[in-house]
Amino acid sequence: MDGFSGEKGVVILAATNRPDSLDRALLRPGRFDRRIPVELPDLAGRIAILKVHAKKIKIMDDVDFNALARATSGASGAELANIINEGALRAVKCGRKEVNHNDLEEAIEVVVAGYKRKGAVISPKEKKIIAYHEIGHAIVAAKQDDSAPVHKITIIPRTSGALGYTMQIAEEESFLMSKEEAFNKITTFTGGRAAEELIFNTSTSGAANDIEQATKVARAMVTRLGMSKNFGMMALETVNNPYLSDEATGTCSSETAAKIDEEVLSIIKSAYDKAINILKANIDKLHEAATFLLEKETISGEEFMKILNS
Repeated sequence: MDGFSGEKGVVILAATNRPDSLDRALLRPGRFDRRIPVELPDLAGRIAILKVHAKKIKIMDDVDFNALARATSGASGAELANIINEGALRAVKCGRKEVNHNDLEEAIEVVVAGYKRKGAVISPKEKKIIAYHEIGHAIVAAKQDDSAPVHKITIIPRTSGALGYTMQIAEEESFLMSKEEAFNKITTFTGGRAAEELIFNTSTSGAANDIEQATKVARAMVTRLGMSKNFGMMALETVNNPYLSDEATGTCSSETAAKIDEEVLSIIKSAYDKAINILKANIDKLHEAATFLLEKETISGEEFMKILNS
C-alpha cells in the first residue's frame, strides 16, 4: 500500500475470514486505518435485517419480527434473507399474495432442517420410537429451570436427514452461558436416548446428532470454559479460527487428554442419569404426549405444555 499519498483520494478496502493467516506487517498501524470485525447479528440486528428484506414483499399484520428473530439466533444476514424468500415462496404455493407469520416460521425450519420429506415411508414401530424420542427431549427441557421453552415438536422427516426434532426458543437473547445452563443443555440432548431406553429397552441411531452435540458442550466445559472440577480455569484447547469453525486444538499432554476424556464422559453420564430420573417421574405424561404427537405429527409448545401441566 506504499506509494499512495493523502491527496490521491484512493480508498483501499479488504476483507477476510482468515485473519490468523495474514502477515502482521499487513496489519500494523498505518497500513489500514480502521479494522471492522463483522460478527453475526444480535437480536436487534436480526430484527432490522428481516425488516429490510421484508420490504420487498407483502407482509401481513400478524408477522412478529421479534419472535422470528429470537427463533433465528446465530443466523447470518444471508440466512435471514433466505428465510424471507422461502416464506414468500410458501405463500405463493398456498395461493396467497401476502406472507403471514406461519409462512416465515416454516421458512425458518426449511433453512435449519430442510424441506419436509412428504414421500418418506416410516414404519409404525419406528414412528413410535421417534415420537417418544422427541417427547423425551421436550419433557427433560421443560422440567429444568435453566432451559429454553419448547416451541414446537415434530416427527415429520426433513431433507437434512432429521426424522423429527424439538425446537426450543429462548425468551430473551443471552451472551453468557452458566455452568448450570451448559449441564442442562447436555441433559436435554440425552433426553431422547433416555426415552428410547426407558420405554423400548433399546437404543437407536436416531440419537447420533444428540450424542455429538452433548459431547461437544461437555468437552468445551472442561477444556475451554473453565467449568471443570479437575482442571479448574486451565485452558486445555485453543480455537483455531472462530470465523470459519469452532474446531479446537489440544494444548495438553496425552496423559491429560485421557483425564479430559474421563471427565467429559462423567459429565454426560451424570446428565443422562438426570434425564432418566426426570422421565421416570413424568412417565404418564411421556406416554400421553407421545400418543398425541403420533396422532398429530406436529404439535406446538403450547399444546405440549397443556398436556404436561394438566
